[in-house]
Amino acid sequence: MHDLTRFPIRRRALLGAAAAAAGLRAAHAQAPAWAPGKPIRIIAAQAPGSSNDATARALADHFTQKLGLPVVVENKPGGVSMIAADLVARAPADGHTLLIALNSQLAQAPVLLRKLSIDPDKDLLPVASVGVGPLVGVVHKDFPAQTLEQLLAYARQKHVNAGNYAIGSGWQLMLSQLIRQQQARFSIVNYKGTGAMLADLFAGQVDIGGGSLAGMGAGIQKGTFKPFVIFSNQRSSRLPDVPTWSDAGIHGPAFEDLVESNVLFAPANTPPALVAQLAGLVQDAARSSPRMKSALDLLAEESVPLVGADLRRFIDRTWASYRKLTREQGMSAE
Repeated sequence: MHDLTRFPIRRRALLGAAAAAAGLRAAHAQAPAWAPGKPIRIIAAQAPGSSNDATARALADHFTQKLGLPVVVENKPGGVSMIAADLVARAPADGHTLLIALNSQLAQAPVLLRKLSIDPDKDLLPVASVGVGPLVGVVHKDFPAQTLEQLLAYARQKHVNAGNYAIGSGWQLMLSQLIRQQQARFSIVNYKGTGAMLADLFAGQVDIGGGSLAGMGAGIQKGTFKPFVIFSNQRSSRLPDVPTWSDAGIHGPAFEDLVESNVLFAPANTPPALVAQLAGLVQDAARSSPRMKSALDLLAEESVPLVGADLRRFIDRTWASYRKLTREQGMSAE
């Protein structure tokens, strides 16, 4: 699984980001003001305990500091993020109601659901994408197979209960491809967010799970979870001994072409100057907000948030890949 470090802006190479920031500052001067005293709502499409929630709360803290307005986070998980997305798409395009959702969920909704109340391609406007760092697959410490090689060998003989944090996630696509490609017997258990999946994974109700280090890190540190694979093209500096799919000789679009991130959206028709100001605030949070830096450090995320043309290219490529794989695998959320 790719991560945002494959895209053109990294924290350690900020020349491009500086140029973008200059353009954003020019837009800021023309940006309309938010209504004085009116709260900003960030609707998080995943439950507490997820990278989505952690990112939303870090942004809320920074927005409050910079704008002097109350900013609240409301968690509205479920419906392949469409519960949260519908609420935001129907809100006034004034910057006071924003959505933060997993990239995979917004990409997948049109192919996973028969009917949509909104069109995520037309009714939402992407503002900025914040990476979730390397995603990791983990196995419960008491499970008989502890490495990727052992797990696949075991799964060819017996069923393995696999927790999935969101329907249509890259992790689910990978598991489904392993079922087809490796004849693995994974029984996928879908949850409405990382927190619910983690509760069952800690209790041993599911055998394996996957997600960001924000969710998996505590279990790994306690020794309850054993990491067995990194969903990326390169190993993680936090988990240098854990192989990637490629290291294990497992290839294909499901393991190479998917990118997960948390994307901030505004309702369609939000004024461009306001979108630019929001995008600048997200990038500024990554540079200067202690809470955002803490969240990104927890995720082991090193990329600067994508905005503008970089963000549009990112969405165009990844949404097409998610949708193609989902159609090929015949997935449905209904």
